[in-house]
Amino acid sequence: MCGIAGVMARNGGRLDRSALRTMTTAMAHRGPDGQGEYVLPGVALAQTRLAIIDLETGDQPLFEPGGAVLVANAEIYNYLELRGTFDGPFATNSDCEPALHLFRRDGLDFAEGLRGMYAIAIYDPQEEQLVLARDPFGIKPLYYMQREDCFAFASEPQALIAAGFADRAIERSVCKELLQLQYTTGDGTIFSGIHRVLPGETLVVRDGSIVDRRRRSALPMGAPAVWTEAEAQEKLDRALRDSVLVHQRSDVPYGMFLSGGIDSTVVLSLMAELNDRPVQAFTAGFSGTDVADERVHARAVADALGAEISEVEFGETDFWQLLPEIVGVLDDPTADYAVLPTYKLAGLAKANGITVILSGEGGDEMFAGYGRYRSAMRPIWLGGRNMRSRGILDGVGVLRGPARGWRDGLAAAEMRESQEGRSRLQVAQAVDCADWLPNDLLTKLDRCLMAHGVEGRTPFLDPAIADVAFRLPDALKVCKGQGKWLLRRWLDERLPMARPFSKKRGFTVPVAEWILRRGDTLGPLVAAQQGVVELCEPADVEALYLSRGKRVGFAAWALLFYALWHHRHVLQQPLGGDVFETLGDGQ
Repeated sequence: MCGIAGVMARNGGRLDRSALRTMTTAMAHRGPDGQGEYVLPGVALAQTRLAIIDLETGDQPLFEPGGAVLVANAEIYNYLELRGTFDGPFATNSDCEPALHLFRRDGLDFAEGLRGMYAIAIYDPQEEQLVLARDPFGIKPLYYMQREDCFAFASEPQALIAAGFADRAIERSVCKELLQLQYTTGDGTIFSGIHRVLPGETLVVRDGSIVDRRRRSALPMGAPAVWTEAEAQEKLDRALRDSVLVHQRSDVPYGMFLSGGIDSTVVLSLMAELNDRPVQAFTAGFSGTDVADERVHARAVADALGAEISEVEFGETDFWQLLPEIVGVLDDPTADYAVLPTYKLAGLAKANGITVILSGEGGDEMFAGYGRYRSAMRPIWLGGRNMRSRGILDGVGVLRGPARGWRDGLAAAEMRESQEGRSRLQVAQAVDCADWLPNDLLTKLDRCLMAHGVEGRTPFLDPAIADVAFRLPDALKVCKGQGKWLLRRWLDERLPMARPFSKKRGFTVPVAEWILRRGDTLGPLVAAQQGVVELCEPADVEALYLSRGKRVGFAAWALLFYALWHHRHVLQQPLGGDVFETLGDGQ
């Protein structure tokens, strides 16, 4: 896994090569194993490399006989199969080189043949065009901006800002969206002028301007399939084995994150079956709080499958000490408290010599595991409702005026994904896959792991899985009040001690408990931060941190995250010391 960046000048202009180097320096954490550049008078590409496959000859840029050049932040899992479709020789054993040959053969449709996670940039000197492509689920990030003098792209917004291609001006409406949803939607980011390449999107850039766009869907079209449970189980088993097998293709040590829940247990059970040596598993827990600590169950699952498990405690001291550091790596913000254990787990994996981690992200979206899906399935007159109809700050009385428009991006996704033939459940899943998945869960995974030089892989987010899971009859996704029904059945047959039909408790970090204990000190600090003052009434914010309740606690967490994020990524203030020292320095 890597970081990529590049620039294309407009109107025959020349490039400042130092800007390219500034971007690669800003993304050094994404690629500690090397750097490469391709520079012409009007275009330049760069990559920082984390070596995973073809350690000896896989350095980038990569070239093909027709002259096209590639840099990529990618793992192409079907690279061996793709090589077999070409007669000509390959210059390397890299998993990314087949993409270049596909580009020469298939043109702008080259990404249709790729199975994996990728953010790819190809420059074709024959056509004098730059092509950017991102995987259909949006597992790997890619951002761009357009100015009068150039077009620039990078794996992280902060690299574009560091190189002077964009400034730190933020979109106020997107700030409110972040505070209400905990993530942001669409192609626009919180930074004015910086855009996301959308999941599955391919952009064509000539003379520094986007001239063409096309998009590849992650999900199959049409209504649910008409399969019996036996047929569906057979298809599911085949797809799961295939996906986990190819997601283990690596020339460096790999392991997995184990929560003890259904998704990660399914991944571990297949890894244990497909590996000759014990799987390295990593799990986190919280002692001395009101939330469930799943480590005992995770340990039992690991023991049953012969895995070697390493545990990490994320406690209240970690929360206050590590939160500023964690916020510092989230330039594209997501106020998801799961960033906390994910970041510490990534550090533990790296300390144990692991460079690749498989995780269960995407299982809930693919197999309909969330309770909100069951509500979305029902018509309005039977108690159904749209997902996320109420924002995090609604009803807590801290915003300056009404938070209008915060749900516009979500509503647009709902209209776009309501395709003919899809069930209400499929629409709800597709809406989550459009924004929640890439802009919250996968951003969290990417930034937390890449900060430690670790690659994250998501076997559930694979075309083979999506083609089965998304097409399942609704009754095989949700049954007897439980989601992920068929996946639970699959696990119950293979590992009944995992208790897959026990009630889903969900993953919770006790941030509300920790914040309330220090609310009298924390409230005035958060209320005084410039970013918070611009959006909220300070006196109301202070009162919030002295109040109790689930909604209040989550609102307090969202405001704390945003205060720290604005302090670091907008005001450029150092995140030195713990939360209190950091926020105190901002006054």
